Amino acid sequence: MSTVSRMQRWPFVGRQEELDAFAKALADGRGRGFVIYGPAGIGKSRLAEECLAQAVRAGYKSMRATASAAAGTVPLGAIAHLIPEGVDLSDPVRGFADVAAALMGPGRGRRWAVWVDDLHLLDATSVVLLRQLMDAGVIRLVATVRTGEPASDAVNALCHGDAIQRVDLEALDRRKCARLLHEALGAPVGRRTLRHLHEGSGGNVLYLHELTLGAVASGNLIHDGEVWELAEASLAGTPRLTELISTRLASAGQAGRPVLELLASCEPVSLADTEAVASLEVVADLEQAGLIQITVDQRRTRVALEHPLYGEVLRKGIPDPQRQALIREHAERAERYGARRHDDPLHVATWRLAATGTADPGLLIRAATLGFHTHDYAQVTALLDSLPERHQTTDTRLLLGYALIETGKWESAERILSDADEQAADEKEKLEVTLARIMSLFWLGSRTQETLKVVEGALQQVTSQAGRRTLRTIEGYVRVISGEPARGLTLLEEQLEPDPSESYDLNTWLRGALAKTLALAAVGRTTQATAWAEFAYATHVRAEAEEQLVPHPATQLSTTALTEEGRLSEALTVGEQAFSDLMISTDTMIPRIWVAFCLGRAEWQSGHPSAARLWFAEAFTPARKANHINALRLISSYVAATAAELGDLGAARSALAELEQYPVRGYLRGEERLGEAWLLAAQGQESRARRVLLEAAEDARTAQYLTSEVLLLTEVARLGGAEDVVERLVELARTCDGVFTPARSRFAQAIAADDVDQLLAVSAELEDIGADLLAAEAAATAAAALRRRGEPRRATAASNRAADAAARCQGARTPLLALAEATAPLTQREREIAVLAAADTSSKDIAEMLSLSVRTIDNHLHHVYTKLGVTTRGELRRALDTAKGNASGLQSS
Repeated sequence: MSTVSRMQRWPFVGRQEELDAFAKALADGRGRGFVIYGPAGIGKSRLAEECLAQAVRAGYKSMRATASAAAGTVPLGAIAHLIPEGVDLSDPVRGFADVAAALMGPGRGRRWAVWVDDLHLLDATSVVLLRQLMDAGVIRLVATVRTGEPASDAVNALCHGDAIQRVDLEALDRRKCARLLHEALGAPVGRRTLRHLHEGSGGNVLYLHELTLGAVASGNLIHDGEVWELAEASLAGTPRLTELISTRLASAGQAGRPVLELLASCEPVSLADTEAVASLEVVADLEQAGLIQITVDQRRTRVALEHPLYGEVLRKGIPDPQRQALIREHAERAERYGARRHDDPLHVATWRLAATGTADPGLLIRAATLGFHTHDYAQVTALLDSLPERHQTTDTRLLLGYALIETGKWESAERILSDADEQAADEKEKLEVTLARIMSLFWLGSRTQETLKVVEGALQQVTSQAGRRTLRTIEGYVRVISGEPARGLTLLEEQLEPDPSESYDLNTWLRGALAKTLALAAVGRTTQATAWAEFAYATHVRAEAEEQLVPHPATQLSTTALTEEGRLSEALTVGEQAFSDLMISTDTMIPRIWVAFCLGRAEWQSGHPSAARLWFAEAFTPARKANHINALRLISSYVAATAAELGDLGAARSALAELEQYPVRGYLRGEERLGEAWLLAAQGQESRARRVLLEAAEDARTAQYLTSEVLLLTEVARLGGAEDVVERLVELARTCDGVFTPARSRFAQAIAADDVDQLLAVSAELEDIGADLLAAEAAATAAAALRRRGEPRRATAASNRAADAAARCQGARTPLLALAEATAPLTQREREIAVLAAADTSSKDIAEMLSLSVRTIDNHLHHVYTKLGVTTRGELRRALDTAKGNASGLQSS
């Protein structure tokens, strides 16, 4: 056997650790997947192949699929051949369940190991099916993901979780390269050659393989009887990998080239399809040369290129007209054969779209409907954009309009929906289109008044009771989100029947249900809010089995309601699950924006500013991309607040500067000023910060956002204004149910009264709720009070308690944490003046900020200097820095 022939099957070397990890994961009954990450050519597929073989030896049946950019444009395009014959997918939910049942077999005892190569190219519908099969225990997934390549959020979500083990393949070191080359070539390579090959390949298995194979084929790598050596002194001038691959591909000759070009354009294809362009002998030669692979899955023989990079190189070399003609001919050939297999029509549609820009209208509509059901809105848009105008109906335009709304393209949606409005044939269609337009105008376009006018205009044309109820429900939804929670809640409670099946537009009921949860939480009826959210979620999940619904069920999982009730840990768990569900099931941006925002808000109220900042950042990027004005001002405010609390004042200023670009919106009224207040506080201007927060709280009170008012007044108490807010917080504690508002009220009362016992009691209460930073601040304030009283033992115990809570607060820097640790007791006013003076603010400017006389400021500073034992502002700054260092020590203790 020639050296080149021997090298076609590259040895499996240097991956035993990863293979052992797979064996351990396979033995763990809780495991569901093993995902191998790495750059192109690192050896992912070879490791996956060995893992699959190991699973087969353990008693699993095996299946494999290769995702591709072409197959990813159609639901189930890459894995349709894995679906048992006879399964009807016209109803995806029932069909997916039938797939699971068929795979498990009559005794439900079959176990499958499924290898999906290039998982990052998989379509969302396939991801959903795989997830369901994994969760049901039907399959163990072995997958490869190419790092550095874009992957959908759905794929990213599928690859994470406790049941998924991730392996990141690294380049081979020189020692492993030496072993690999020795086994491949049958003899060792010289050290100089090893160094050149290792450096030239970077330890990438494919690069090393191609470099070595190319060098052997060209005669540059020669065996001298003992070792293999490069004839040339170095590989400094080695052609790029693409050139090496082109050289390898050239070995196919003229007879094999059509097969390679067909595979590059349409892979995978059946073995029978290759006979249209080459003989079976030519195909066998290509396999022997290592350019293609032939696999048998059940009764189907498929042909694909040996490596995706081959396809990339080939496609670059095929002129567009030639490639389009090749794809068109292949599609026509498949249609002549009758497209008998259940996945053939989907492939034909893909090929038709690639070749001509269109495909069978009926197939496009069916594929779009399936994509909509799985919330793959980008795919819906692509499919329906290809639908000829004469085949567009009110239903297809409505489908496309909603898909555009969910992906943040409201102006395009409005154009499509306007056409649908003109085409509407009866009241039902008119109402459906009107509802979609309202969502577009309000949810994305932020045109509240225009939206309400559309509602009123529709009420003049819609006469049925159910239709009018639907419109009034939408009005309630709009008013809740736009800043009128009480008024909106009244409408929703009047119109929103508990049973949506009674002559009710289900999508509208679901939106109304979501708004009702938010409204109940906003006005302080938090227990009802969480109960209603659970009911709405269960209703949504049941309905999802039969309807094409917007939004996603995960949006009903109310992090906000749980947070306001005081179930903070549960709020975070539920929110993270909702976010994960959204990523795995849909590419829609808007729900993800709000779920991420609500998670950030929950983390903020839990006292975890770093985690909160990450979630707000998660929301910020898609909100900017979608120009989602309803969210951007709030998100900007919270980004600024978290950055300021973490001491990153530059980032806080940038976020506030961006905030000014967006108009004031109504939702969570008052909270859009939180960032402004915390930046002032971080700069030592606590009095101004309190004034901002009090104004914001009054704004929230006027709008009846009572839980927002509670949040803002609590911030005032944290910044030295407890006496100013106690009375109102006590009143709100009687109005708002749950445990969080009463606890925050007692927090302010304890600080105002400087009552050590109350402070320690409320610290324990807040810690139980999950409000770690408030708990830390209450304990730290108690420690400072105890030091002033001369009770060092109790002060130390309180400090330790504060340290335990602050250790979970991710580096938060707040006045109560920092200045409560000062070595001498300062009053609140003295602390505030000290911070401003340490920032080189003149006594005159401090007096103007605090509305005091210069003499009063100087008297306070004299007392501060005496208590801290300093004589200059520089020494004062160092003393305060020491106090802040003590607070940081609390967090790291």
